[in-house]
Amino acid sequence: MSEFPITIYHNPDCSTSRNTLAMIEAAGYAPTVVEYRKVGWTRPQLDALFAAMGATPRAAMREKGTPAVELGLLDPSIGDHTIIDAMVAHPILVNRPIVVTPLGVRLCRPSETVLSLLGRGPGEFIKEDGEVVRS
Repeated sequence: MSEFPITIYHNPDCSTSRNTLAMIEAAGYAPTVVEYRKVGWTRPQLDALFAAMGATPRAAMREKGTPAVELGLLDPSIGDHTIIDAMVAHPILVNRPIVVTPLGVRLCRPSETVLSLLGRGPGEFIKEDGEVVRS
């Protein structure tokens, strides 16, 4: 086990997720990568992640490119329990990437948010779109 364990809940089709993973690796870490769309979520796992982030399921829900509208999840009267049930059934509903380190748990949007969760940064990093991030 690494002295500084890092887990990233990753969607390889998402540029923000790819940039976040690349920043972690550029800083010299070998994170555990969980492709959550393939392995899915459990209710206890989501409850724990949201609690650690201090976020509600609604705040962590992705709307774009998901069945959120079709499932009626944007209605403000829909409760957390229903949203989490939908996230378990449709993993894509969870916004990404979520990164877990000894320094905390965060939804890393934008990708440079991950820098606050690392013990060391990558120095200068160039994102896929050419934007330069310095840590």
